[in-house]
Amino acid sequence: MNLLAIETSTEACSVALVHGQEVIARSELAPRRHAELALPMADALLAEAGLGRHALDAIAVGRGPGAFTGVRLGVALAQGMALALDVPVVPVSSLAALALEAPEDEAAVLAVIDARMGEIYAACYRREGNGGLVALDEERVCAPEALVVPQAEAWNVVGSGWTTYADVLRGHLTGELRQAEGDRYPQARRVAELAVREFEAGRAVPPEHALPVYLRDKVALTLAEQGRPAP
Repeated sequence: MNLLAIETSTEACSVALVHGQEVIARSELAPRRHAELALPMADALLAEAGLGRHALDAIAVGRGPGAFTGVRLGVALAQGMALALDVPVVPVSSLAALALEAPEDEAAVLAVIDARMGEIYAACYRREGNGGLVALDEERVCAPEALVVPQAEAWNVVGSGWTTYADVLRGHLTGELRQAEGDRYPQARRVAELAVREFEAGRAVPPEHALPVYLRDKVALTLAEQGRPAP
């Protein structure tokens, strides 16, 4: 199959192309430049594979949670391309894609993204032997101090939430911390891996049904919450 995946929910902008058994990808840490980078990355990958857009069977997208602007952009791009090509969309959790950046072992994985405003996006997973993921709890947004994780003998942690809140999060883990990498971001290559499974399981959706997942409605602190006087 031929599948194009887009992931723009965090500082990393990435696009990946599944072409038969091969996966090729582009990724760049480029805050606020996702809109100018994503489509050229997609065109470059298609050109490298020698494919036209109409050869695509589906568009996959990291549907969040993450930065509001980035999540909206990724979903809008996926919807627009899918509508133009008359193909379905495969929405994939950005936290699940991030979890695949953890080491491939039996330890539980905490995927955690800095949500700003003193909060984190978090979810826990366990890797399956066939390369898939099993969710151990629900995705949520919460203060790092309020995080509760399932029981596990060992943990790997990935994501920017660790960079910001390592001291707090370490105290909430229920077992040995094996590895923690705060400089990991959801990647389109991982979105593509999960999307192929979803597509083959018949869980692709019409473009209009591919919706972003924000987990919270509030995008910024008020002036009072920031401790600043009103103008």
